[in-house]
Amino acid sequence: MKPSIAFFDFDGTITRKDTMLEFVRFVFGSKRMYAGMVKISPWLIALKAGLYPAHKAKEKLLSIFFKGMSEETFNKHAANFSAEALPGLLRPGAMRELAMHKQKRTKVVVVSASAENWVKYFCDEQQITCIATKLEIDSRGNLTGKLSGANCNAMEKVNRIKCEFDPADFENIYAYGDSKGDKDMLSIATHPHYRFFTD
Repeated sequence: MKPSIAFFDFDGTITRKDTMLEFVRFVFGSKRMYAGMVKISPWLIALKAGLYPAHKAKEKLLSIFFKGMSEETFNKHAANFSAEALPGLLRPGAMRELAMHKQKRTKVVVVSASAENWVKYFCDEQQITCIATKLEIDSRGNLTGKLSGANCNAMEKVNRIKCEFDPADFENIYAYGDSKGDKDMLSIATHPHYRFFTD
């Protein structure tokens, strides 16, 4: 019998909140986070109206808060966020489902539009695979505020999955997501779960 695989979205599925914003809050505090959000609010409004692409809005946010920060410093913040703040954002139901799949020896993969820098720490701790958005680093080792490659969302989730795995190799394909950005990933699953966790 072929093995099984389970793909989990991260923000809103495993976690209760958007971890990008929570990461910004963790690093800079709520006051500075809200001030930065005001600066990029025109692009966020355009994003909600479908007039501005998500990856560009994400780059606006990254540029406001992290452009010029060293990758080393950013990764230290990511490690601290994962250890100190992330546990309080996790959905117990999602963690139980993830543990159940691991117990059954299902291959478990997190597929996230969030930056791999902090998602990876969670995945390493859980001993599961991480597929996430990569951030661009300049020649001096600093963040540019841009993404490196495509935003890992919507069809790009499927593209990234297929770079790592052949769906035909698996008997059962489970997928868990909570937004329209997950629907392409859910479409390749034999067992899709949309907004499955409510706790």
